[in-house]
Amino acid sequence: MDSHSRAVAYLKVLLPLAALVLLSTLFLISRGLNTDAVIPFAQKEIEDRMRGQLVTAPFFSGTTAKGDEILVTASTARPGRNGAPAIASDMSAEINLAEGGKITLASETGAINPAQDTARFTGNVVITSADGLVVETEELNSILSGLSASSPGPVRATGDIGVLTAGNMQIEAKTGGGPVHMLFKNGVKLLYQPQQPER
Repeated sequence: MDSHSRAVAYLKVLLPLAALVLLSTLFLISRGLNTDAVIPFAQKEIEDRMRGQLVTAPFFSGTTAKGDEILVTASTARPGRNGAPAIASDMSAEINLAEGGKITLASETGAINPAQDTARFTGNVVITSADGLVVETEELNSILSGLSASSPGPVRATGDIGVLTAGNMQIEAKTGGGPVHMLFKNGVKLLYQPQQPER
């Protein structure tokens, strides 16, 4: 038997033995599994989800007959009781107008009722119009299928013209398919702040 054949015969025995030694050391030095893995939720959050049927990151989207796109989102929502609509927290809406521009809304809480075609924003409601006017109020009731909303209580608006306050406000298109307008009513006051010319 020549040296090449002898080497092949030795390797046929040595290589499987070396593989067995490597496998056995792998099992001997491997660390045990951590069976006490932490669930990535706080205990209170788990209890809230189990008790209150909490829904995370709900959203509603649609398009008006005119082509305006509406997206309403929230951080969480809970089912309403006795037929009441779901209550949402950190509610916001984005309306992309068909004629261009965007209106955004944000509030601490709110409710959406698709069956009645309504959305209600409550608590520190902030509305930003397409031309940069920022309106603050405590409640805004809107229609989901079209651009129509109203604030039953006082509003405060700030923009390029100054600071405006009113008893209530309405958002709507004056004519079918026309541009959207904000109409301030009931004791409107404007503190005019003329822009200073640049030097």
